Amino acid sequence: MDFRQRLFQYRSYTPVPFLILMVIFAQPTLLNLIIGFCVVLLGEFIRLWAVALAGSETRTTGPVGGTFLITRGPFAYVRNPLYLGNMLMYLGIGIMSMALFPWLPVVALIYLMFQYSLIVSLEEEYLLRAFGPEYVQYCESVPRFFPRLKKYSGGMDPQPELDWSRGLVSEKRTLQAIGLLTLVLVIILSMRG
Repeated sequence: MDFRQRLFQYRSYTPVPFLILMVIFAQPTLLNLIIGFCVVLLGEFIRLWAVALAGSETRTTGPVGGTFLITRGPFAYVRNPLYLGNMLMYLGIGIMSMALFPWLPVVALIYLMFQYSLIVSLEEEYLLRAFGPEYVQYCESVPRFFPRLKKYSGGMDPQPELDWSRGLVSEKRTLQAIGLLTLVLVIILSMRG
């Protein structure tokens, strides 16, 4: 099996060691909790917006695939808003925890960029086969990870409907994890203070 497919399959679990280290070595301050939480919220908003469009296909652990070439919403600014949102959330947790700061968050981000680059290369192969010239035009106009300010206006393929409630249902575990990590870091801060 392609190593990239393995990474895709386990992409939700591979960052867990970084989260554990961020809790074990946590040195939070009130200011860092607030700043980091704002970064986490930004990352989660981007994820939620993307999932509200893409739906449950974003949670698959099977073979890479997709029904639509989504080019609106956050996908009009960056091709991989879910991965961008994840990186922002891990950065935010790193800021909240101040664990081995700045080295642990930097290493986590480097690892995530490496992992997501491999996964995205596999996803892009599928999208090129499935959507051909439409996908090529989209790639030429929209960056892979770092958003552009100008909204992509091309795209002729049908688009799924934006459904915030579907997005919230899909993001339930992510929201629970954010709440739990925030609570743990607040408890650590209160025990230190």
